[in-house]
Amino acid sequence: MYKKFILKDKDGRNNLCGKRIREYRLSQPSKLSQRELAEIFQQHGLEMDKYIIREIENGKRCVTDLELQMIANILKLSTDFLLS
Repeated sequence: MYKKFILKDKDGRNNLCGKRIREYRLSQPSKLSQRELAEIFQQHGLEMDKYIIREIENGKRCVTDLELQMIANILKLSTDFLLS
């Protein structure tokens, strides 16, 4: 029987970019909330809410390559930075 297999990093996270997204959000002068960041994403056509942002930042949700590229473009960050 096929069992779904999801890769995780050494810390058990499902993505590499969540930590960097959180760092970016909190480094802003107004310290964006997860809700505010979700609203920015939605204004650019990326359907995310604050719960999805929380799961990404906590490493519980996988991020697709298309989402990663859109996030990088919206935040004006490189994908390399988000993955480091």
